Amino acid sequence: MGAVNDNVSEILIDKVADWLMRTSLSDESLETIVKGFCERLAAAGLPLMRVHLSFSMLHPLYDALGFTWVRGKGVEVSGLRHEELALNPERFLRSPYYYLLNNNLEHVRRRIYKDTPSEFPIFDELKEQGATDYIAFMQSLGADSGHGMVGSWTTDRHGGFTDDVIGALLRLQNHLAVAAKMAVLGKLADNMLTTYLGSSAGRRVMSGQVRRGDGETVRAILVMADMRRSTMLAEKEGRQSYIETLNGYFDAIAAPFNRNGGHILSFVGDGFLAVYPCGRHKEPSEFAAREAFGAVRAATARMELLNSERRKQGRDPIGYGVGLHVGNVMFGNVGLRDRLTFSAFGSAVNEVQRLQNLTKKYAHSIVASEAFVNYCGGDWTALGQEKLRGVRQKFTILYPNEAALLPKTDERLDDVLQDGLSEAEHVMLLHRNTRPLQPPRGLIDKMLQ
Repeated sequence: MGAVNDNVSEILIDKVADWLMRTSLSDESLETIVKGFCERLAAAGLPLMRVHLSFSMLHPLYDALGFTWVRGKGVEVSGLRHEELALNPERFLRSPYYYLLNNNLEHVRRRIYKDTPSEFPIFDELKEQGATDYIAFMQSLGADSGHGMVGSWTTDRHGGFTDDVIGALLRLQNHLAVAAKMAVLGKLADNMLTTYLGSSAGRRVMSGQVRRGDGETVRAILVMADMRRSTMLAEKEGRQSYIETLNGYFDAIAAPFNRNGGHILSFVGDGFLAVYPCGRHKEPSEFAAREAFGAVRAATARMELLNSERRKQGRDPIGYGVGLHVGNVMFGNVGLRDRLTFSAFGSAVNEVQRLQNLTKKYAHSIVASEAFVNYCGGDWTALGQEKLRGVRQKFTILYPNEAALLPKTDERLDDVLQDGLSEAEHVMLLHRNTRPLQPPRGLIDKMLQ
């Protein structure tokens, strides 16, 4: 690294502090805050080679969300899953952050010399990058919140950090904590609503649809799916094993319906309702129907893989039924004045549920209404006409021929790219920059730097 002016400009540092305060009131994301903060520090002349910041998160899948800024490369985002720390506790025990926790310290500074043994494993990597000085810190985001910020500053300046630079970093650390806390609180609320209500309903609640009776009606392609023989499986497998079976089943069958325009509105027992909003025009309706049926193909293939694996384990395969329809869906807040749920209802919802139940009668896993097939197209066979309970007119019921269920090449690729990441995981990793959609190498390493 070239020569750097050792004198820290108080004016520029004040500008960074002012920006953090303004940002804390602007509902910016953590990534925006971290990236803007690091770039402004570099622009102010602070000799930073690398900055790492991690924030504890209240989330069903993740313990922490981490950001690593490298000069000239921008910010990389990583999520630490609950099980990763349990699988690799040694890495944590040998990290600078454990040293801080174990000794009840707020900061630890270490000069990095290329020819001396590394006190912490992360130093081996930093040496290769030319690092000369390292400061790790830990800061609570509230005495009773259970959330905190840990991080590290690294420089490659000859001679390491000066006292002026260290003073500026310590000062700005407090301002960063305030802005980060505001962003974390907003992200926690967003995570919880997205995880438990779904992305579509979560956005509506966050935007203010919180009163009983708030809601709207949309026209959409509807998908209703349900597990078969669930009671028998629950009794045979026992509570914990059945919960694992249910989660594996949802991972296989439901995930494809939660992307490419689809939204899972609700899980009911061992079933779910998904919608593909399409409006009333023909072209968007055809597009939504084809996307929904593409998800059916993906779900069918995934269920075949799941059941093949279960057979190898000597376990019973999982049966399922899927109904496809099109119509108006009303969804909004219903319930008690002090206990609401975001639910979907209406005649089309009742009709798709009854269509799904017809898979039991006709011994076909997938059936659709004629209205859906007219938009979707493809190779279908009529099963007959049925009068659905509570509906005046009869419905023509069809099922897809075997060839129609074979996944297309682009659908296989899309499913492989997104496989292994649930909707909640996608939410936590949506900040990721233009990087491959495969899990990054050594997530836990990135979180303990």
